[in-house]
Amino acid sequence: MIWNTKPQMRAYRFVGHKDAVLSVQFSPSGHLVASASRDKTVRLWVPSVKGESTVFKAHTATVRSVSFSSDGQSLVTASDDKTVKVWAVHRQKFLLSLSQHINWVRCAKFSPDGHLIVSASDDKTVKIWDKNSRECIHSFYEHGGFVNYVDFHPSGTCIAAASNDNTVKVWDIRTNKLLQHYQVHSAAVNGLSFHPTGNYLITASNDSTLKILDLVEGRLLYTLHGHQGPATCVVFAKNGEYFGSGGSDEQVMLWRTNFDTVDYGEVLRHQQPTFLSGEDRVAQNGTSSRPTHPSASIQNRLQRICDALNRGYGTTMGLRVRCNSRAYPSTQLRKFSTGNSEILDPKLLGEARVHNGKEIP
Repeated sequence: MIWNTKPQMRAYRFVGHKDAVLSVQFSPSGHLVASASRDKTVRLWVPSVKGESTVFKAHTATVRSVSFSSDGQSLVTASDDKTVKVWAVHRQKFLLSLSQHINWVRCAKFSPDGHLIVSASDDKTVKIWDKNSRECIHSFYEHGGFVNYVDFHPSGTCIAAASNDNTVKVWDIRTNKLLQHYQVHSAAVNGLSFHPTGNYLITASNDSTLKILDLVEGRLLYTLHGHQGPATCVVFAKNGEYFGSGGSDEQVMLWRTNFDTVDYGEVLRHQQPTFLSGEDRVAQNGTSSRPTHPSASIQNRLQRICDALNRGYGTTMGLRVRCNSRAYPSTQLRKFSTGNSEILDPKLLGEARVHNGKEIP
């Protein structure tokens, strides 16, 4: 389903895959939509009434992830056939395959400059690939379970990964060192998304919650309760003003970020963080007095994370955080039902719906 959040605009349902669709992404321009399916194919759609699509075939098993490069010229896909594949969008051509994982590959993403690819696998590793040389240039082994999702920081200097071991980890790919380790969920973490500023990371988990992490302060900011079962995916909008989440409750929710309307100091005063030492010894820590510097550049803020770790905040291998947070002061704008492809509140989006180019009564 493709919904338009503007009033009285149509929502579209496209049919073409022969099995479950596991991943969907808009191109950077918004003119194309890519989808990945259990039917072993990737489809490229034009989001219009016609619902036309082009099929990409090369994988020999379920395709779990599809993602565009930042210029929209390439696609990268991850599959249960243990490979990562790269495709040319406009030539509609398979380009290359990366095949050093020894188990299913759950996710693959391009770096912002398009030169690198990161992949996450059930072999419990995260791998960085050079697209041009087709070589794996580094593997990260710190996760203790399947790695479900991975993505690049907007600066391209860091990556974050979500795992079945209930943790989220952040690495600096320039030094290949673990920067931060978040143990804030009580079940597997299924997805994550960086805020466009690079200062925040949102996560989705089987514990039914979404959590927003402050990467500069290295702490949990907000816990969101909305889904009635596992939260399976989450993503920030390109401008950072909204984010969407999906769950096994067959609901898609659209949220307003509201970061700028919340007093940051007030949020910190409501937090009770607990930092774990390298030997997991617990020490209570009060409210942080470190400045937030909201106008600092992304690079400067990342450097502050590294500096804080070097000064001894957290463990030598990264910052481990457990904390409780008050409810997130957000606004839930829309709720859509994905189970039967019906809009729960059609007044919000208009009555007209389309299936294979025909309006659904």
